[in-house]
Amino acid sequence: MLFWFKREKTVKKEIRIIGIDDAPFSKEKKGKVLVLGCIYRGGLAFEGLVSSYADVDGDDSTEVLVEMINKSKHKDQLQCIMTDGIAVGGFNVIDIQELSGRTKLPVIVIMRNKPNLKNVKEALKNVPNYQNKLKLLNKAGKIYDVDLGNDAKLFFQCAGVDVEKAKEIIKVAIARGNMPEPVRTAHLIASGIVTGESKGRA
Repeated sequence: MLFWFKREKTVKKEIRIIGIDDAPFSKEKKGKVLVLGCIYRGGLAFEGLVSSYADVDGDDSTEVLVEMINKSKHKDQLQCIMTDGIAVGGFNVIDIQELSGRTKLPVIVIMRNKPNLKNVKEALKNVPNYQNKLKLLNKAGKIYDVDLGNDAKLFFQCAGVDVEKAKEIIKVAIARGNMPEPVRTAHLIASGIVTGESKGRA
C-alpha cells in the first residue's frame, strides 16, 4: 500500500520526516538501548524529539517504534519515517512493512554501504530467535541505491512508497554531506547522550 504519495506529484522541501537511530550500547551486556526520533522539516529545520527504549538483540523494535511514533504530538504532521539501518540495538530487526502499515506512514531504511547479506545472516545465528529475524530481513525487500552526485551513493529499502519517490525524499532530506538530516541528527544526539559526546560518522 502506498500512502499520501498517491496524491502528491512532487515531494515538498518541507516534508515532515522522523529520523530514527539508536544510541551506543555494550554488546556484551544485554539490556535496553536508547532509541531516538528526530522530527525534521525536510533537511532544513529540526522541530522535535521523541525517545524510547528497545531490547538489545531483542524482538520488540517494531512495537517500540509504532508506539513512540503514534503517541507523539507530532504524529499528525509526519509524512515519512527514516531509520538508520534495518535494526536497533544490534539485531533487533524492524518489520518495516508492519511499521508502515500501523503508522500509516512510508518507511525508508537508510544504509551508508550496501550490506553483505551473507555475512549478516551468518551473524544472526548467534542471537536468539534468529529465524524470525532472518524472515524480517527477507521481508524488507530489495536494496536500492540513490545517486547523490560526485560518485556518492546511499542504499535504501522502503515500504509504503515507490522507489522513485523514496529517492526524491532522501535527496530533499540531505542538507549537507551525504546523510539525510533526520537520521544524521538522531545519530549525533543519541551518541552524545550516552557517551557524553557525539561520536562516529554522522
